[in-house]
Amino acid sequence: MTLLPTIKELLAMEPEGQKVVVRGWVRTKRETKQSVFIEINDGSCFSNIQGVVAASLPGKDTLKEALPGISTGASVEIRGTLIPSPAKGQKAEVSVQEIELIGEAPADRYPLQKKAHSLEFLRELAHLRVRTNTFGAVARVRNRMAFAIHQFFQERGFYYIHTPIITTSDAEGAGAMFQVTALDLEAIAKSGKPVDYEKDFFGKKAYLTVSGQLNVETYCQALSRVYTFGPTFRAENSNTTRHLAEFWMIEPEMAFVELEGNIAIATEFIQFLVSTALTDCAEDIAFFDQRVQPGLRESLEKVARTPFTHMTYTDAVRELEASRAEFEFTPYWGCDLQSEHEKFITEKIVGGPVVVTDYPKEIKAFYMKQNKDGKTVAAMDVLVPRFGEIIGGSEREWRLDLLEKRIDELDLPKEAYGWYLDLRRFGSTPHSGFGLGFERLLMFVTGMANIRDVIPYPRAARQADF
Repeated sequence: MTLLPTIKELLAMEPEGQKVVVRGWVRTKRETKQSVFIEINDGSCFSNIQGVVAASLPGKDTLKEALPGISTGASVEIRGTLIPSPAKGQKAEVSVQEIELIGEAPADRYPLQKKAHSLEFLRELAHLRVRTNTFGAVARVRNRMAFAIHQFFQERGFYYIHTPIITTSDAEGAGAMFQVTALDLEAIAKSGKPVDYEKDFFGKKAYLTVSGQLNVETYCQALSRVYTFGPTFRAENSNTTRHLAEFWMIEPEMAFVELEGNIAIATEFIQFLVSTALTDCAEDIAFFDQRVQPGLRESLEKVARTPFTHMTYTDAVRELEASRAEFEFTPYWGCDLQSEHEKFITEKIVGGPVVVTDYPKEIKAFYMKQNKDGKTVAAMDVLVPRFGEIIGGSEREWRLDLLEKRIDELDLPKEAYGWYLDLRRFGSTPHSGFGLGFERLLMFVTGMANIRDVIPYPRAARQADF
């Protein structure tokens, strides 16, 4: 069976009276004395295609009978000819000869009748919200960005590695992890006995992963250039616009690459993704620019073409302190930079994207390479205007003695990291990597303000329903 052309493909054709079949969902229906105008969308692009039904069609009683049941949200099939459209803003339309109502959407019950709904209302309709302009556009951009991620790494000799979703270690040392168990906890609680995890499926406590990084490092030390792109989980009870309990992470890892090489790949990666969105999702970006985040296109174009400024954490804090700007969180050396600080650095101090390096070791993960000063690590964060941090990464500590010492300082269970330390015992190499939260990238590219609006089914504290 050959697939029918999509509306996107039909709108790219020169309308010359060719016979066409269109299937999709009705966005609007408008009637005049002469004609009935039906706007149809199939999700393939932002634009609708208009079907025009003449009021007087000899011998087309079945068509006239179908029209009353066709309303916003209904699925239909129309057959007719593709002709030039006299209407402004559209090149082609379909002169309808036949129409079939496939699935009705009664106007008195279909919840998306209005042209505009609040994003809060639409979050309660996760199963229907993708039919709106906003969420259809988000879905198309998400799809293109996911493909672009694989394009970028595959074209540069990286191998895609599937890392475990179930783990017994905490890569970030954060402790906010979802536990996985096959035990009947209710029965154990009723018995009053302590939980014996030796009887559990894995014989010990297990969790949903917060990161694939530690695991992918094992493949980095054999295949040189690798990356993960998969779901990660964090049980952080943060009800904010930038936190999810389930989200997707991209984590490349590169052997024989030190911090400067890591920075080069990270900045090239962001510019590639932004350029791809501007080129391949132009219609959707135009919508976001007009209706969601004014100035979005200009902001993205600047990031795509502007060299990234480099500064150390120490210099960044010095600039923040010297600005005498009022912040909710006062900046000082040793603090974890907040979003307000990062936005100020990119928008007021530099006026463009920035890479900040050499953070205090106390605010970074145990696996980051320690600098010679004993106070900082070879970390780097990529900051972009309007958003703040979009990438976080580092050169990894590849020297066994220093890594063991850091694990002891933080009182981490050394036995749980035995395999990780083995990578430093046998053929260790300098290596680097970074993490990019996919949903945060999508927030930046689309201008959407809430992370729950750039993932199909958001999972957050007290939100795990369909």
